[in-house]
Amino acid sequence: MIHPYGLSKERVSSMKRNNSIDIMRGLVMILMPLDHIRDLLHVTSLSQSPTDLTTTTPALFFTRWITHLCAPTFVFLSGASAFLSIKAKNDRADTRRFLLSRGIWLVVLEFSIVNFGIWFDLNFNVLIFEVIAAIGVGFLILSTLLRFPPRIVGLIGGMIVTFHQLVSLLPVPENSLLKGLMSLFSPIAFPYGTGKLVLIAYPPVPWLGIMLIGYGAGYFFESTENGQRRIFLKIGLLLLGLFTALRVANLYGDPSRWSAQKTILYTFLSFINVTKYPPSLQFCLLFLGIMFLILSRVQGLKNRWTDRIGVYGKTPLFYFLVHWYLIHPLVFAMVFLQGFNRSDLVFGTNFGRPKMGSGVELWAIYLIWAVIVLTMYPLCRWYGGFKARHKEQTWLRYI
Repeated sequence: MIHPYGLSKERVSSMKRNNSIDIMRGLVMILMPLDHIRDLLHVTSLSQSPTDLTTTTPALFFTRWITHLCAPTFVFLSGASAFLSIKAKNDRADTRRFLLSRGIWLVVLEFSIVNFGIWFDLNFNVLIFEVIAAIGVGFLILSTLLRFPPRIVGLIGGMIVTFHQLVSLLPVPENSLLKGLMSLFSPIAFPYGTGKLVLIAYPPVPWLGIMLIGYGAGYFFESTENGQRRIFLKIGLLLLGLFTALRVANLYGDPSRWSAQKTILYTFLSFINVTKYPPSLQFCLLFLGIMFLILSRVQGLKNRWTDRIGVYGKTPLFYFLVHWYLIHPLVFAMVFLQGFNRSDLVFGTNFGRPKMGSGVELWAIYLIWAVIVLTMYPLCRWYGGFKARHKEQTWLRYI
């Protein structure tokens, strides 16, 4: 695949592969399970937010904060990869058809294999709309915008990222159609059936903005290695500079304002504690800025470590699907080893954990994370080789 959960690498085989994309994607794939393991297994994950400065610790805060890099990177690179695919194939209609089918497939995956991997609940009492579905919906909408020049598409994305949070300021009457439309812009929960919920954790419009920016910026990846290095460095510094200016002003760009805390360190944590749900302007500036700085550093870099990181980056959807089914069984192993019984298990938003008393400490979260990442390496390497040997199998383009 050429992007986190999207276009297949077979579709761009005619162009020179951009290793910096594989490395960048591989890095965030390595980071990603850390947050999922913390969510499912950490002793405090069911009772407190790791970014709540009144209860968290710096170690727990940064464990959560660093993984904020993953989603915007995935979504941005999916847009950039759509641009690169069009340039390689020179067939806009074919790309449009693929984006449509790919988008539908990703939404189906989200509400089936991914949701079961997250909750392990056969009754599907909670359905959650997260990054896979957000990318899928983004592809559906991007497919309708391919007729416009990439810079116009990127400008639309920039406007969405800059101004989408203004929608949340509008007064919305209860039980109205507008209330439902708000789910396109802000997280919201809807009941369905009897005692069941649909959670819109990744409202599609703000994440669409990031994807469209990626599509508009796709031509940056066509530059020479030195050119990309310079461009990405300048963009990264510009975005971080804009973030700092907006954050210092504390006026616009994030609904959560920073404030002085009990120590300098906690004040710094408050300063960088930006809003992901939905991704605020300041969130996007900060983490896309970090992404561009990393891209500038890894551009043209090739050694045994980048080769290994790239193994993860070339098989992202496979990695994403499989890693849930490695992590979630550990929940049940943990609770039974801690003395709980089957009758103590609570599904839905508890992941199958008891209401209270289960979980492991942060050091164990990092140990489990290392084991999961190392376990995924031979699996990803095998699957990457399998795809390379069976390019004639069109279904492999979708995983």
